[in-house]
Parts: sequence; structure tokens; C-alpha cells
Amino acid sequence: MPKARIKLASTDIRKVNATCDYIKDIAEKTGVAMRGPIPLPTKRLKLTTRKSPCGEGSSTWERYEMRIHKRMIDLGIDERALRLVMRVPIPEGLNIEIEMIDQ
Repeated sequence: MPKARIKLASTDIRKVNATCDYIKDIAEKTGVAMRGPIPLPTKRLKLTTRKSPCGEGSSTWERYEMRIHKRMIDLGIDERALRLVMRVPIPEGLNIEIEMIDQ
């Protein structure tokens, strides 16, 4: 049975969870098998800079961090479910990747 592997990534965890819930509802309505959402490791991008532009004074630092949250969903797919998944509203700033797998 063919499967669709859906990978979601965003800096906003609420967008990722909302889209996962939407896909979960589609799986329940169509009756297809679903595994997930499986949380993947969160990527942390860190940046440390000096506060003082000239380098004089006390050495104080500003630390910035951006987190990229990821989820993976495996769906046993049929034509109707695939059509519904393709119509999922994708919010701004959310990356979605759909890959077909034969098992």
C-alpha cells in the first residue's frame, strides 16, 4: 500500500501543530492509517553579538536564538485522502514536504 510521508517545519510551533491537527482530521474522516505526528529534533540557531558597536566599555553580549520545529507524519493514502491533503491550508512561514513511499 502506498504511503505519503509529510514533513512539516516552521519557527512557530502553533502553525506546525495546527497543520498536524488538520491532517489528523483528514485521516480520521477518510479512514486511512496514520502514524504521527512524530516530533523530530528541534534545530536551534544561535547568534551572539557585542552590545557595544565600538568595542569600548564593559563587555556585554546579546544572545539571539531561533528554533525550527519539525514534525513527520506517515499516511497510508488513497486518492481521496491525497486530494484532501493537497488542499490543506498552509500558513505563511511553514515548510511542508510530501513524499510518496511504496511499502
